[in-house]
Amino acid sequence: MGRRRKGRDISGWVIVDKPAGIGSTDVVSKVRWAFDAKKAGHAGTLDPDATGLLAVALGEATKTVSLVTDGLKAYDFTMRLGAATTTDDAAGEVIAQSDARPSDEAIRDALGAFRGEIAQVPPTFSAVKVDGARAYDLARDGAPPELAARPIWIDEIELIDRPDADTARLRMVCGKGGYVRSVARDLGAALGCLGHVTALRRVWSGPFDVEGAATLDTIERLARTPELDTLLRPIEDGLADLPRCDVTALAAARLAHGNPAEVIASQADFGEQAWAAHGGTALAVGVYRAGHFHPARVLNRGA
Repeated sequence: MGRRRKGRDISGWVIVDKPAGIGSTDVVSKVRWAFDAKKAGHAGTLDPDATGLLAVALGEATKTVSLVTDGLKAYDFTMRLGAATTTDDAAGEVIAQSDARPSDEAIRDALGAFRGEIAQVPPTFSAVKVDGARAYDLARDGAPPELAARPIWIDEIELIDRPDADTARLRMVCGKGGYVRSVARDLGAALGCLGHVTALRRVWSGPFDVEGAATLDTIERLARTPELDTLLRPIEDGLADLPRCDVTALAAARLAHGNPAEVIASQADFGEQAWAAHGGTALAVGVYRAGHFHPARVLNRGA
């Protein structure tokens, strides 16, 4: 018999403004300990040097993480023109330099090729797995892998500021799997000046915004106190971008056992992914078809 996991049966979202210098999994560990939660996960890794929104799921909210991970995300980033590095950011060693400096107009023109579906090669120093090993581990061992290009979606990318000839500030909205460091690398190459990321901040992800997010200092200060629970957001907040299907109490009981159930009101179209609710409480995520909700993931909401 497996050992019972210690901690509270607490479910919901904690929206953290991650500081630089700490990994995403370390943030999750700190949040889980602070809330004394049995289970925790996050909806999208941020590089250790990056800052901004990290959505941490507790308890039953972990069943809905992929819905946030698969959504669009927005990043503000600063790009240093004139140098390429081993890691495509300021942490790496400079491997090539250029005296060329593009105009603002040239940058805006070049960005057109980075919108829509593009093929992107992830950074060599990334968490991409190659034959079971992380690419960054192979690179640190002196055997950087040849990573294949993969399709990603970039919804928007704009030049938002040009403080000086060496610096460009941009905002990018992209789908799952997009690497800002790769965009900076490839944009620098396309402009003929080289480039890498010097600052990166995620400003929103799916239904969550970094404005009003809790700092790690606040979470650590309030750890294991009743006040900390005021930072917990309901599971339903993470489902805000999906249509909702309302069901009766009898139908809710069917859903709790993983069975399809009749819907009394629906925002979803036929075959669309949605979430089912009774009295505003999320019960399951699944698909709406012909007046019925078919659950794929059932949420245990207790008695």
